[in-house]
Amino acid sequence: MTLDPRPYLRLASASPRRRELLASIGVSVEVSPVDLDETPLPGEAPRDHVLRLARDKALAGHAAGGPVTLGADTVVVVEGRVLGKPRDAGHARSMLQDLAGRSHEVMTGVAVQGPAGLLTRCVVSRVTLRDIPAAEMADYWRTGEPHDKAGGYAIQGLGSVFVTHLEGSYSAVVGLPLCETAEILRRQGVPLWNLPVS
Repeated sequence: MTLDPRPYLRLASASPRRRELLASIGVSVEVSPVDLDETPLPGEAPRDHVLRLARDKALAGHAAGGPVTLGADTVVVVEGRVLGKPRDAGHARSMLQDLAGRSHEVMTGVAVQGPAGLLTRCVVSRVTLRDIPAAEMADYWRTGEPHDKAGGYAIQGLGSVFVTHLEGSYSAVVGLPLCETAEILRRQGVPLWNLPVS
């Protein structure tokens, strides 16, 4: 059988990690990022924040065309505070100081707009990091990896050396909860494993 290379899904995200995760389950995508203000609203809970952004991305991407569009957002949360991407080395160090030697939450919201309407899920995982000496934080910043990562580290990359424990979904921490996403995509008629729609 010849696999069907046509994209069945519009991905409203520029994240190479989300594209790679979808490819890992055989979902063909057309990348069509949307530009949104990702600033949390006053008093907005982290779970509400990631779900709002995921919905807004899916709806904005869907408006540009395509039968099914996926939007997602991931945040790192410590003591109820959302940690975004580091602005500079000092900001990255401050975030890692907040996370080192303790557990934090990683919340990923996913929304898919398609024939079944707008379907959403939010997955919460807990990650524990070891103590991280200041010199190691500085060395890590110089690798370039944390520059565009929520919370200032990447569990799937060099930052994995900091992680002592994970409760929940590894793929959600990377950027997309594959089990939950696959369930939503099936409901929207998107084939997995790069198989044609039957």
